[in-house]
Amino acid sequence: MGGSVTATNLPSAAQVAHDLSLWGLFLQADWVVKAVMIGLLLASIWVWAVVFEKATSIRRANRSADAFEEKFWSGGSLEELQRAEGERPSHPLAAVFGAGMREWQASTTASVGSAMALMGVKERADRAMGVTIGREMERMERWMVFLASVGSVGPFIGLFGTVWGIMNSFAAIASMNNTNLAVVAPGIAEALFATAIGLVAAIPAVLAYNKLNTDLARYAARLEAFASEFGTILSRQADEAPAGA
Repeated sequence: MGGSVTATNLPSAAQVAHDLSLWGLFLQADWVVKAVMIGLLLASIWVWAVVFEKATSIRRANRSADAFEEKFWSGGSLEELQRAEGERPSHPLAAVFGAGMREWQASTTASVGSAMALMGVKERADRAMGVTIGREMERMERWMVFLASVGSVGPFIGLFGTVWGIMNSFAAIASMNNTNLAVVAPGIAEALFATAIGLVAAIPAVLAYNKLNTDLARYAARLEAFASEFGTILSRQADEAPAGA
């Protein structure tokens, strides 16, 4: 009799067995937990896409800026450089240079007397270059808010999936009247898996945001330094123009 009871208990123990692999935990999870996991996985993929795009664009912008500054400080004609780089800029530094040169050319070709036309050229050129810097940096900083959002919100979304999964585990305990670890463990594992995915999405987003934000701030400072130096050159030429007129 006792042997038959043991035999009848063996199938129920087998039924309790769960697939505790990552794929098995996903398939056995509640639909809410599944939705959280899928959303976090998609966010993680998009985070890496943004990171690679931003890192590539910043590296390319710095390389282009190095080549442009070498031409700029080589002593060649600014008008020729404007025709080659400034009229159709392919990178932010050339766009800043083009904005300053356009303002300078508009001032030097004004129909008013030289002294009156060139009096405020530095202020106008600085303003034009400042607007261009803001526009170019806004374009380069696109999707940075997404990285910050995933980094701050991702763990909480994963925690929501965890809380939901643990609630289901307690509901299973109540319905089965069984506190055996084999009954509780799968549901808790599924719930904690959601938190793990949230951290997988959030940690790279935070690290990448800090690194990229520093690189972008350094590049913005480079643009502003160039605009200041170029504005000084234009101001010096404006001061010299009336005397030669």
